[in-house]
Amino acid sequence: MRYLIRAVKYFFYFAIILALILGILVLIGFVEPDPNQLFRNGTRSLWQIGILFAIVAAVYPKFGFVARSVMIPGEYAEIRPKIVSYLEKRGYRLESEEGENLSFRLRSKLNALTRMLEDRITLKRALGGFQVEGITKDVVRLIHGLEYAFRNDETEP
Repeated sequence: MRYLIRAVKYFFYFAIILALILGILVLIGFVEPDPNQLFRNGTRSLWQIGILFAIVAAVYPKFGFVARSVMIPGEYAEIRPKIVSYLEKRGYRLESEEGENLSFRLRSKLNALTRMLEDRITLKRALGGFQVEGITKDVVRLIHGLEYAFRNDETEP
């Protein structure tokens, strides 16, 4: 269900971006507002663009959201404060905590809006660390940062 909701969000997101770009081009006079002159196939192009957006929106959530493992050794009570601190320094706030599972959201509403309010990062306790779920680029960045932060703690005297 979450996949379908994300796909619908992306479809409308693409449509809004296209409408904004075309609106700006019409307002500054670069193009005519008539769809028959604006698009090669006239109004038929709108259906073609809509189908293209639907295909991309249907596929994008598969690649845009991932769940990856991060290896963080130690007891939960010992590592939790550092995880929370690390994510807070990167603009996240702790949204909820259920047992040893953590959920974070972006503090900045503008950043959350640019991610279509799909800014949640969840850390689910797994063997040897956590399973991190969220937007691919954020998950990859946070996993590498967390592993680096905890690895440096172990090597310090």
